[in-house]
Amino acid sequence: MFKRELKVNFKSFCVWALVSIALYLIVFLIYPSIVNGPEVESLNEMLKAFPEEILKAFNMDLSSIDSVYGWLKSEGFIFVLLIIGCYSGILGSNILLKEESDKTSEYLGVLPIKKSSIVLSKCLVGIIYITALTIVIGLFNYIGLELSGSFNEKQYILLSITPLFASYVLFFLCMLISTFTSKTKTMLGVSLGVVIISYALNILSSLSENTEFLKYFSAFTLSDIRNVITNISIDIKMIIVSFVLCLILLLANIFRYNKKEFV
Repeated sequence: MFKRELKVNFKSFCVWALVSIALYLIVFLIYPSIVNGPEVESLNEMLKAFPEEILKAFNMDLSSIDSVYGWLKSEGFIFVLLIIGCYSGILGSNILLKEESDKTSEYLGVLPIKKSSIVLSKCLVGIIYITALTIVIGLFNYIGLELSGSFNEKQYILLSITPLFASYVLFFLCMLISTFTSKTKTMLGVSLGVVIISYALNILSSLSENTEFLKYFSAFTLSDIRNVITNISIDIKMIIVSFVLCLILLLANIFRYNKKEFV
């Protein structure tokens, strides 16, 4: 089961990895000419006109975008969060549900395999591929930064790890939601909706004190980029909360899948 799942999901992983690399390759090729040209002054003037809350939402109050690394710490890592988050959500929503769409659920039902073992195998594959995508993007950007100029290596490595905390939770959450339906196409939209809404709540929570409570409803709060940029450290509480949430969602997935009838 485990080897089969690795093989089945390998192609989609390669597509996501290649698209992500292509996106950041364009940035590393174009951005140096922007920051070294007259456009950077216009860009800085434009940013001064933005409200402080907007700059804070994109970490531009902590990092200048007059270098590739500065851009990566602000807008760049937001794209990393969304790319890995969307991949995790889609993978989680599909990894169990595709057995029904592929008409293999009946076959699995007659095999001497516990449903909990099926869930655990698929969860392990999901964790491996989410981690692998994070490493691929992180490694590519590390090489790009090495070629582009100086940067804080420890800070960058910690920043590259942070997407995992939100992505694991989104993976397990979307997997749990998928156990309540049998429609693959519906779950694709739902999983993307979960990711986008979660990120939107995280952005809204940073805009004012009145909306700060919204951060408790967003998985992206666990990927505390601002703390890493400021203190060059990962808050241990975020690691613990992420682990506990993943464990709870895993148990919920096993419970739901054991109760679900194959159709």
